[in-house]
Amino acid sequence: MVARSAAPSELQLHALELLSALGPARARRMFGGAGLYIGEHFVALIANDVLYLKADATAQPAFQAAGSQPFTYATRHGQRTVMAYWSAPEAAMESPAQMRPWAALALDSALRAAAAKRPAAPRKAQASVRQTRPAPAGRAPAGKGRKTGT
Repeated sequence: MVARSAAPSELQLHALELLSALGPARARRMFGGAGLYIGEHFVALIANDVLYLKADATAQPAFQAAGSQPFTYATRHGQRTVMAYWSAPEAAMESPAQMRPWAALALDSALRAAAAKRPAAPRKAQASVRQTRPAPAGRAPAGKGRKTGT
């Protein structure tokens, strides 16, 4: 069995530094890579040693114009799935100042996605599985010490 390191990669540490220009950045391990957050918003992922930033339909043209590529993966049925994450432009990887406009596009995309989600329906109180009436005085309810027959 091979032990896996929980230590963040150099790319992950660098990406967190780049993204922190917009607020507290953190990472969570996922699918052999990492998901990156600014505050509570999922704004980027690292997969195959590439940083991908969230880009919805509004932000996508800027990433395309910069020569970025979308994040894709193969399903277990062999089909390619394209996600709304685009590789960070090379120049943006140089410094937090150069990453800032790209990170802002990613954060704006995440904020729009959160606003578009329907609010969760309030949870219903769990109803009792079985409503029982109190037993008449002097008698135990059925199944609770009451003998039947003989």
